[in-house]
Amino acid sequence: MKINAKWITSPTDTGMAPVIFRREWTLQKEIKKATLCASAIGLYEARINGVRVGNDLFTPGWTTYWARTQYQTYDVTDLMTDEICIDIAVGSGWAVGSLAGATRKRFADYTSLIACLDLTYTDGTSEQIATDTDWAVFTSKILYSELYHGETVDMTATEKPLGKAVLSDVSTKLIPNEGAFVREQERIAPIELIRTPAGETVLDFGQNLTGYVEVCITAPRGSRVSLHHAEVLDADGNFYTENMRSAKNEILYVCSGARDTFKPTFSFQGFRYVRVMEYPFEKIDLAAFTAVVVHSEMERTGDFVCGNEKINQLYHNIIWGQKSNYLDVPTDCPQRDERLGWTGDAQVFCRTAAINYDVEQFFNKWLGDVRADQLADGSVPSVVPNCFRPRDRVPKTDRASAAWADCACVIPWELYRAYGNKSILKKNFNLMKKWVERMHADGPEEFLRLGEWHYGDWLGMDDGPDSYIGATPMDLIASAYFAYSTALLVKAGEALGRDMTKYRTLYENVVKAFRDYFLPDGKLFLRPDLNTERGKQNPPAETQTAYALILYFGLCEERDRQYCADRLAALIRENDGLMTTGFVGTPYLLHALSENGYTELAYDLLFEERNPSWLYSVNHGATTMWEHWNGIKDDGSFWSKNMNSFNHYAYGAVYDWIFGKAVGINTVESAPGYREITITPHPDRRLGFAKASIRTRTGEIMAHWYYKGDVVYYEFEIPAGVTAHLTLPSGRTATLVGGTYLMSE
Repeated sequence: MKINAKWITSPTDTGMAPVIFRREWTLQKEIKKATLCASAIGLYEARINGVRVGNDLFTPGWTTYWARTQYQTYDVTDLMTDEICIDIAVGSGWAVGSLAGATRKRFADYTSLIACLDLTYTDGTSEQIATDTDWAVFTSKILYSELYHGETVDMTATEKPLGKAVLSDVSTKLIPNEGAFVREQERIAPIELIRTPAGETVLDFGQNLTGYVEVCITAPRGSRVSLHHAEVLDADGNFYTENMRSAKNEILYVCSGARDTFKPTFSFQGFRYVRVMEYPFEKIDLAAFTAVVVHSEMERTGDFVCGNEKINQLYHNIIWGQKSNYLDVPTDCPQRDERLGWTGDAQVFCRTAAINYDVEQFFNKWLGDVRADQLADGSVPSVVPNCFRPRDRVPKTDRASAAWADCACVIPWELYRAYGNKSILKKNFNLMKKWVERMHADGPEEFLRLGEWHYGDWLGMDDGPDSYIGATPMDLIASAYFAYSTALLVKAGEALGRDMTKYRTLYENVVKAFRDYFLPDGKLFLRPDLNTERGKQNPPAETQTAYALILYFGLCEERDRQYCADRLAALIRENDGLMTTGFVGTPYLLHALSENGYTELAYDLLFEERNPSWLYSVNHGATTMWEHWNGIKDDGSFWSKNMNSFNHYAYGAVYDWIFGKAVGINTVESAPGYREITITPHPDRRLGFAKASIRTRTGEIMAHWYYKGDVVYYEFEIPAGVTAHLTLPSGRTATLVGGTYLMSE
């Protein structure tokens, strides 16, 4: 961004109504090249001579604005004419609109713009049209726009001048665009027009998604189209919005009288169903409505299919959960008054995310904000960008919940495993180190994390039907993650060639302290949380999540591993074969079982259809992953109004078990990026067959198994330059190099 461009803002506060910043210019020479750079506190859309610049949405993106704000650069040479009119509309977006409980202005009091049109002439001279107080400000035809609440567009409205722009007091560091651009990705037609028992008209698009509805219509001037959005219908088949909490998700269009194409500019919705509140004609024309799917640009890298249609639907739901929530930041949900970058959700799903899509650029940008939001003491907030941070001061510390703050170590390591790019570790090594040191310095015990409040095993099912945090002791979860993140830090440092003796010793001390405190004599010792309130309310419990973490993180002595695995299996069987895990335990549960002799039991859980299970939501018509195992109960009622998203991707982390254990493809950590892999398939007749592939930096890898009678056949495709270490269930081993293989046993 050129230094002579100034941050400007409107001279009039228009509330949630976007404004247009305009500059007109007459060219005196022949243009060789023209480049537009722009950014905003808020969201912007630029047009030159009425033509939209680029096809990116929600620019400049969501960052930790007080630390860093992206700008975008566009070649606009083809838009140049003798007379230039630059219009840049700016809306409230994440910076000024509602966030986190519908409170406005989390990051800034008003929207601001900075832009520069760089002109290079054929005679070698150059000129710049940069934002300053010569820019005029106008109202727009968008009368209201807000991320949670929707948008109002009036094509009959007249743009009114508001005066000249004034300088803004923005304080941020401008950085070139780092993230994957948000763009329109797919278009979906409605599959049904529903007349509900309540007498309402509802469009069903057949798929829960993130984006907006495009309306193409020719209607009398001043007539209106009003739309409301929802994810589900209630037990009676009526439109249901209570789980949206305060988010209104309302769209209103006022027609011009000519052919209009409407869609939001600075708002998006999460929905499957759309209630038509107003429409100019008696009969609804389904062809006038199209759902536009919006998410960050990500190349699809993974694919999976099997012989069980319910598991195929589960995989479909996992993919759509990721697409719905990877919109500039990894959000928890796309529909209610939240849509925040929850760090815990992001870290438990990131391995699956990197199998499904190439997410390196997407996370590269977001990790930059994790670094920006990390406090001096190493604390990492639970949401990034941290919209809960006070604007008037930098806190000295943060609650830094276990499993959430540990995104600082888990995500850089998982990205390195997936892509083999050491720059990921280099950029984030200090982030990882500071977080581990924060845990080391915290609490009454040097090598344990005790006495703090955490989110626990969020939405675990083992602490009563209405619990949010599960029964697993917070102290155990926090101390287990202390060990896990320290281990990842050691691995990262060693991959970078650094001396990690200090942190390897720390890791050994943490593991020893964990064993002494939680596993004396090799058996789980039930201790109440030292957090007084939590300790009194929740007596210590032996939980599935506790054993899943102990086994997956390698926290027990090797001689005690089988005992812990047996206890985990016993807890499942004692619970009528059902799991009870929440956000923290579920991603590791099947791994802990299959890595310790209980693969069949892991499959039993995968195929379970009662609540809680992955297939419960499939049987209830889900097209994305649910936040709560039984968000819709068997009787059609809802688990909760307050915490009941039907598009939450966290439980979709089960796919990394399907990919890595059922099909059996894994990268070798010493040769990350799938340069060297292991293939250890675990066939099960209930799947019928299973075939998975992934396009890696080294080429496409495919593994496929299927039954013919009593014989299991295996097919593998290995790209050139990759070595695959194969182990079949019989114990047969082989080393496969680039090529196609067929074998059986």
